[in-house]
Amino acid sequence: MTGLGIAQAVPPLAARATAIGGSPVREILAVTARPEVINFAGGLPAPELFDTEGIAAAFRDVFAHEPERALQYSTTEGEPVLRAALGERTTARGLPTDADDILVTTGSQQALSLLATALVEPGDTVLVESPCYLAALQAFAFAGARVVAVPGDGDGIDPDALEELVTRERPKLLYTVPTFQNPTGRTLTAERRAAVASVAARCGVWIVEDDPYGELRFEGERVPWIASYDGAQDRTVLLGSFSKVMAPGLRLGWLRAPAALLRACAVAKQAADLHTPTVNQLAAARYLADRDLDAHVARVAGVYRERRDAMLAGIADALPAGSTWTRPEGGMFLWARLPESYDTTALLREVVEQGVAYVPGAPFYAGEPDPATLRLCFVTQTPDEIGEGLKRLAKGLR
Repeated sequence: MTGLGIAQAVPPLAARATAIGGSPVREILAVTARPEVINFAGGLPAPELFDTEGIAAAFRDVFAHEPERALQYSTTEGEPVLRAALGERTTARGLPTDADDILVTTGSQQALSLLATALVEPGDTVLVESPCYLAALQAFAFAGARVVAVPGDGDGIDPDALEELVTRERPKLLYTVPTFQNPTGRTLTAERRAAVASVAARCGVWIVEDDPYGELRFEGERVPWIASYDGAQDRTVLLGSFSKVMAPGLRLGWLRAPAALLRACAVAKQAADLHTPTVNQLAAARYLADRDLDAHVARVAGVYRERRDAMLAGIADALPAGSTWTRPEGGMFLWARLPESYDTTALLREVVEQGVAYVPGAPFYAGEPDPATLRLCFVTQTPDEIGEGLKRLAKGLR
């Protein structure tokens, strides 16, 4: 009879829910939330640089002129006015783009999830950089992909190694952050971008080009998107985001893709969340119409350059002799490698006790990790705070 029998155990979680771990970065953020900790671990934009007045004005304007629309359901592909504005910005940067080429997503992280759903069957091979953006590794692992790292150096992935892997492994896609990469801060050269596009054309592979940091350039010349190179146009998905240049709390990203793949991602998005919040999309479009986002980004990049320079000025004294580190031309991150005897995961607890934090490098590797590596974010603290944080780091590492 109902209610009288022995209760049976509930069915287990899906295997992927137990096999894929959480983000060490977000777990570190929870541990280091104390205000006295100088946190180089997060990838958080500097909140004091948000254009709060401009964003608030955009929301006020939306509610003053079209409140019913702002609070209503929207199309899955995104608000036409925002898609048109994004197409214009992309075209102005050298990649002709129409509104119909763009799907608005709830942060560019959702774009990764949608692409994994639309492209990846369980067991498919996905190629990534080494090291690689951590949340991309999570997204592809959840899709059941076999993730393989492409060797590279300070200039990014090695095109010859890429071609060898594509030929041998027959991957579905290559995922890359070619400009101011997370976690290393490195930028793929124009020559290598052309070579990557050529490999994709000759060998038949999708390229997922993630560009959340590209507008945050401090020095040097802008390098064109891979999507603009010969051979790549019909097989490259370009991801963008307002998180680093406007505000991450808006959760606004987008993907630009060939029509058939864009449609598949739209169907996947219908199943995920129907659409990205209407009011946020309309406010972003209003902001782009009324404010000069490029001027705002230039101001932010100027401050970030000062903070990068502060970290570079003190890093040699903070790290053990024999360490090496990157010198990014933009973005948010500096990548360091300590001598081989160091394990940055094991050392993190002692470092946090000194009131400072970093992200160990090991979780960023799809293959064999390098335990002596670490990532430092330089944009959230002031130059004085960065100097103090590096002094604390030196004590912790000793």
